[in-house]
Amino acid sequence: MIRAIFFDIDGTLVSMKTRKISDAVIEALHKAQKNGIKLFISSGRPPIQLQLLDDSFNAFPWDGYVMFNGQCCMGSDRVPFYEKTMPVEALESLVPWLKENADFCCAFHEKTYSYDLRFNQRTYNYLSSIGKTDRMPPVDDPVRALTHPTYMICPYIPEEMDAEFISHAPGLKSARWTPDFADIIPADGGKEVGLQKMLDRFGISREESMSFGDGGNDISMLEYAAIGVAMGNANDKVKSHADYITDDCEQDGVVSALKHFGLID
Repeated sequence: MIRAIFFDIDGTLVSMKTRKISDAVIEALHKAQKNGIKLFISSGRPPIQLQLLDDSFNAFPWDGYVMFNGQCCMGSDRVPFYEKTMPVEALESLVPWLKENADFCCAFHEKTYSYDLRFNQRTYNYLSSIGKTDRMPPVDDPVRALTHPTYMICPYIPEEMDAEFISHAPGLKSARWTPDFADIIPADGGKEVGLQKMLDRFGISREESMSFGDGGNDISMLEYAAIGVAMGNANDKVKSHADYITDDCEQDGVVSALKHFGLID
């Protein structure tokens, strides 16, 4: 019996084209909650980016949030009950290397503040593709990461450079979801850790959980949940780790899967 479902946001609940969650998905989620199922967000986004989502998303009564790829878990009130930041020793090794290497652009994410080391064309191309060039993040000195709790770093590098990046950051790993940049998090972190913390808080077993995702950073939670559902728009690698493949996000794949498993009518 499924008692808890975890949803990625971008490309799973929220269309990458419209940047909105459809009315059909919202209706299905309300039905699932009325059937006694707890519904949670599990995203790589920083918590402060939730406010950038559309009103229908933020008006929905989510039971909790797993943010920063599992590094911050919040209840329905959006107050954290579990947090894990990057080890300072990893940042002491990484930051000097980044400052010396002009080829790298990275976004640093704290709980309520995000900033970039510098901008380059790769950064601009990505922000332009999602329509965010009018809200460019501030540029700041990453040395602040040594004294300000940092949850995640996102370098705008191709996947083949992940290993080199990590070699300068002992104790960290990549949880990449897009070809444009990587989500760098603690080596012992991940969405699966966030799922476990949330399930423990609600007294729900792993065997009673389901997860939905479309990106590489969703693989660990697709494997962790009793039923992992990959969106039709996920790549083949992600799909290979899922128990079930549903329709694309644009085709309301969340609704199709909930019906397939008999969780809603």
